[in-house]
Amino acid sequence: MIPLALALALLAAPAFAQHSHHPRTPVPKAAPHAHGAPAGARNAPMAAPEARGAQYLPSRMVDGVREFELSTGLVRWHILPKVMVDAMAYNGQVPGPTIRAKPGEKVRIKVANKLNEPTSVHWHGIDVPFDQDGVPGMSQKPIAPGATHTYAFTIPDTPGTFMYHTHVHADRQQALGLYGAFIIEDPKAPAYAGEYLIQLGEWRVDADGKAQPAMQMDGMLPTHFTFNGKAFPLIETIKAKVGDRLLFRILGTGQFIHPIHFHGPAFTIVATDGHPVPEAARLTKDTVLVGPGERYDVVWTPTRPGQWMLHCHINHHATNHDGADHGGMMLIIDVAG
Repeated sequence: MIPLALALALLAAPAFAQHSHHPRTPVPKAAPHAHGAPAGARNAPMAAPEARGAQYLPSRMVDGVREFELSTGLVRWHILPKVMVDAMAYNGQVPGPTIRAKPGEKVRIKVANKLNEPTSVHWHGIDVPFDQDGVPGMSQKPIAPGATHTYAFTIPDTPGTFMYHTHVHADRQQALGLYGAFIIEDPKAPAYAGEYLIQLGEWRVDADGKAQPAMQMDGMLPTHFTFNGKAFPLIETIKAKVGDRLLFRILGTGQFIHPIHFHGPAFTIVATDGHPVPEAARLTKDTVLVGPGERYDVVWTPTRPGQWMLHCHINHHATNHDGADHGGMMLIIDVAG
């Protein structure tokens, strides 16, 4: 028989989720700016359903320095034609605009914070001076609401695929859209018939349409999955021809691991985390497991005409939480003969 004192203690103990280290915390009660709190963008500008993220970020040369401008703000962003999320965005788009620069260039990146909370920018994988690393409390003060901060560094001689993202409440701000690709161009790169970015993302959208940052915690798991800020069928189809050598840059910009699978022929991994893989060490695969923060450059050459799928092979990540057969992290490569 259980002693009365022990029975009373068990009845008084808090309930825990299946993973006992994650208590059941009601997400909607999260305080502003806390982990799990929504962006609060209901009065923000609404982007059109056809608006696209990861657009090329223009620059200008000023006294021999290439200057870029980023601004953080709120936007209502369509991940599906009838599903909008309250997002945080660089320059009004999710993902943020794609930055491209050449090795040896001096760059200056001005970041205007138009959020009502602090933020910063970390240059993920890029070898920059410590005071440009973008980590508040360590390498800089956070960028206050309404303030502008300038990052300045020389692009290292490491051509490849990198990223940038917030480093203030990153589990929340990055999950709500504050991330983008940073490409260091390779002057010796082979020619490709096409080059494509695939940035991975997850969203939690509740029954009332309120979007919250998705996390690997009970009550905060994602309901929607995106490539470049969109879920299928809102993801654009890629056009190609048999024999085209296509370069795909796949970026783990979300908070979950995704096995990315190509239908049709296998691909070759030519670079990982911004660093080329020696030819003798390259792997030929049809599925690559992409974790948060990782980048894979893969070359895929179609051998037959058809509409070939590229998708996450965790099958419910390729749905839209609505019973439809296809959705989420999926795109079509339409190959002509």
